[in-house]
Amino acid sequence: MSRRLLWAAVLGWGWAAAETPDECRALGRRGQLADARRCFTSLAFSPAPYHRAEGYWGLGWYQDANEQFKAAVAAAPKNAHYRVRWGRLFLDRSQPADAAKLFQEALAIDEKHAPALLGLALAASESFEEKAIEMARKALEADPKLVEARELLARLALEEGNQATAIEEADEALKLSGEALDAMAVRATVDWMNDRDGAGWMDRVLKRNPVYGEAYAIAGRLFVLNRRYEEGIRLYRKALELNPELWPARAELGINLMRLGEETEARRHLEQCYENGQRDNPTVNTLRLLDSYKNFQRLESPRTVLKLHKSEAELLKLYMEPELERALRTFEKKYQFRLDRPVQLEVYPDHEDFAVRTMGMPGLGALGVTFGYVVAMDSPSGRKPGHFHWASTLWHELSHVFVLTATRHRVPRWFTEGLAVHEETAVSPDWGDRMSPEVIRALKDKKLLPVAQLDRGFIRPSYPAQVVVSYYQAGKICDYINARWGFQKLLDMMHAFGARGTTPDVIEKHLGMKPEEFDKQFFAAIEKETAGTVHGYPEWSKRVRGLAELAREKNHDEVIREGLAIRDMYAEYVEAASVYEFLAEAYLEKDDKARAATELERYARIGGRSPATLKKLAGLQSDLGNKQAAAATLERLNYIYPVKDEELHRRLGDLRLDTGDQAGAVREYQAVLASKPLDPAASHYNLARALWSTRRAAEAEEQVLLALEAAPGFRPAQKLLLEMNSLKK
Repeated sequence: MSRRLLWAAVLGWGWAAAETPDECRALGRRGQLADARRCFTSLAFSPAPYHRAEGYWGLGWYQDANEQFKAAVAAAPKNAHYRVRWGRLFLDRSQPADAAKLFQEALAIDEKHAPALLGLALAASESFEEKAIEMARKALEADPKLVEARELLARLALEEGNQATAIEEADEALKLSGEALDAMAVRATVDWMNDRDGAGWMDRVLKRNPVYGEAYAIAGRLFVLNRRYEEGIRLYRKALELNPELWPARAELGINLMRLGEETEARRHLEQCYENGQRDNPTVNTLRLLDSYKNFQRLESPRTVLKLHKSEAELLKLYMEPELERALRTFEKKYQFRLDRPVQLEVYPDHEDFAVRTMGMPGLGALGVTFGYVVAMDSPSGRKPGHFHWASTLWHELSHVFVLTATRHRVPRWFTEGLAVHEETAVSPDWGDRMSPEVIRALKDKKLLPVAQLDRGFIRPSYPAQVVVSYYQAGKICDYINARWGFQKLLDMMHAFGARGTTPDVIEKHLGMKPEEFDKQFFAAIEKETAGTVHGYPEWSKRVRGLAELAREKNHDEVIREGLAIRDMYAEYVEAASVYEFLAEAYLEKDDKARAATELERYARIGGRSPATLKKLAGLQSDLGNKQAAAATLERLNYIYPVKDEELHRRLGDLRLDTGDQAGAVREYQAVLASKPLDPAASHYNLARALWSTRRAAEAEEQVLLALEAAPGFRPAQKLLLEMNSLKK
């Protein structure tokens, strides 16, 4: 007998054959928690492995439960029910992939096993798959009286912001059972989301189960998924007031407190969860992330908090602090209001740390995320060089801060994402993402969604690239509105959404047409804009492969002829092996630097981000005598990949000094030193020169002395120090 069972036996709890797992769970559903615990303890004494598994699970002894389910399935390999219950244990422990495997095994035994189909729906819902809805409906086909499937459909609809469908599905569940507590929770949530009193629904819940904190937890999750984080946190607190041992809700409370920067309280809740057996991946990973914060530096100003990893803080603060301030000033003017508290920007060099910050959130581009006034994003060092434009991401997320604040987080996802995408290229045309092959295929196949349904493309994608396509479509919609009606119209729509307007209502009121007519006009405009690329893509794709072969054969004249013929068929393609790069290489082989530079300038203007290619362009521009253009090209790289690149900052510092931009030179030479240069003496000397040119004499003297400390015989530093001393006399 295990120690746990011995402890239970001492309390006088033993197995009673009449008790079943369903009876124990029913006690819990009625709020009779002590009786339920006694019931589960009794099951734990059962001679049957399946009953022991359910007993251990009900007592929170998850590892023991797992072992007993394994034994139960081994003893009855054709029992689909045992596999489903084992899968539900895995779901309970945030392991949907393992759960789904067991549900599939159950369906191999009985292809119409409704609980297994429901299990697959629940597992798919964890990752916001369209399959969740499909499988829930299949479960209902197999068992039309499956209440939990109706409740799931209600929750899924509300995740998408579809309140009418959520109400319809919840009411269907309540027709099947007056004990459908989760359906009542959905109905209460709809009321709360519309600033109505949901007390009537909660009274019905608590009448049946006075400690059913799960109802508030369901509402909390739905508010969080609709990006109403502060309200979600309040609901999780209410859940714990009813049942302080509702560990999943406490874990979610901790995770969301952390998202809003309340790290001390977040840790307290998460540690309490861990100590009580809530050791699922979100809880454990978030605690590990909190532990890692000792490695971050916190830089505060009256309006910003910047959290940077100590290994790169000295470098990144040179660029991120001023860019954050510039974005705030710009958006205050554009959105016509000031934020009432500082914005916190967290930058993660380890993408896995950033992933922990964003887990459980739908529709993410996986570069940055906004939680109210807290923004988390990847560091450029966390991505492959040239694959991430950190400044573009920063402006995107700062747009969210303003739009969500202005609307009290009551704006459809398509609009806030579309406006943020619009803002990226509003800063600079070469920022933002280009039209990708996935988008081209979606345009060709007419896969753009009606605007009234566009949120589904972010939250419940029906094909792998749909989130990317939805970002593109939403951005183009906002570009279209801005071009046709002006930015003020976007602001008017933003405020209308904040007043709880729906997409159809807001479009009809502010654009003067039904959503269907808007779709018709927008689709026509986007088709006209992209027709050349969409229709030419198959031929371009075929011919660019031939172009690569010509380049390998060093047939430079043919590369130029073919490259010029196909370049503009897909002008936005600036990824690896772009036509611009093939042309530039061919021109260089023919010693035509001017034409090579012209092609690479096109590449840069469209948004090419390869550090090696942009450095090559800067070198050509310098060789051709255009140092200002060369400096501007290298400056682009500071917005793309400023880390681990001493050469970039040194070259740009030299160009800035040569072109009379002493302040820019100071920053770049500071960046060289922050990069831990191989030649510290020359680096301190260069910074001293730049500081001296701006009349910052004391700082310049300090740097020249540091140069001489690193290399006492360094003659340029000796000469500069003599010059400084002579001017003192």
